[in-house]
Amino acid sequence: MGAGHNHDHAPADYSRAFALGIILNLGIVILETVFGLLSGSMALLADAGHNLSDVLGLVVAWAGAAMAKRRASARFTYGLKKGSILAALINALMLMVAVGAISAEAIRRLMNPEPAHAPTMIWVAALAIVINLLTAMLFARGRKNDINVRAAYQHMAADAAVSAGVVFAGFVILWTGQAWVDPVMSLAVAGVIFWGTIGLLKESVGMSLMGVPLGIALDEVAASLEQVEGVAAVHDLHVWALSTTENALTAHLVAPGGSTDELLKAARAMLHDRFGIEHCTLQIEREHIGDSDC
Repeated sequence: MGAGHNHDHAPADYSRAFALGIILNLGIVILETVFGLLSGSMALLADAGHNLSDVLGLVVAWAGAAMAKRRASARFTYGLKKGSILAALINALMLMVAVGAISAEAIRRLMNPEPAHAPTMIWVAALAIVINLLTAMLFARGRKNDINVRAAYQHMAADAAVSAGVVFAGFVILWTGQAWVDPVMSLAVAGVIFWGTIGLLKESVGMSLMGVPLGIALDEVAASLEQVEGVAAVHDLHVWALSTTENALTAHLVAPGGSTDELLKAARAMLHDRFGIEHCTLQIEREHIGDSDC
């Protein structure tokens, strides 16, 4: 016997934020590419490349968010909620690719230093900082509850860091005339982006493999269910992410003499209030009839 599902838990709508972020960052990509070539700055070109990955990342994240809102069908009975998880995973991989590309070009420039026009580096990168911080702010509120939104936020915050590194490199070159500062700063920023992306990659891979979501301890869920009046034991307990904002649970509850309706109502309320689990399927057994996968 199963508990019903509540499908009213819809993710927040960030369509305007995604659209605005894409437009702003496309402008920065064009600006940094043009002036990076004119000034000979590897750091500006690296920043442009990372901004381009941000644009693609925002497109992917927007598509994932839109997929998560699709209604259930006979073929996709939970809708396309996992699209947001897939988008977060793709974004994490794209950040890793961007890190590799920036590092490779920076190493090449470090071995063969080329002069860069420091004033151009500084003002263009400073403008990029402003744009990226404004875009990051659009996603700041939702980053704690949705890793797809966090991926978009992380893209923007990382690119603001890249731009800040370019500004710093520009001032150092202006003061010292040392061309090697430009690629070294690119490598340093690539390392920061890599470090920040590891957590996002691990979490999105875990969600893709139906791992227990971060912030939920399976032992605590089992213990809490066993504390529900009428429940003697719990087995076949599974918890996984339906999307970047919703979790699901299935479990068998051994309840020798409990009232089925009252027990289910109490169990569902506890799962919702304590663990934020909206979708649960609970099977009541009078006695433990053995583990199964159904």
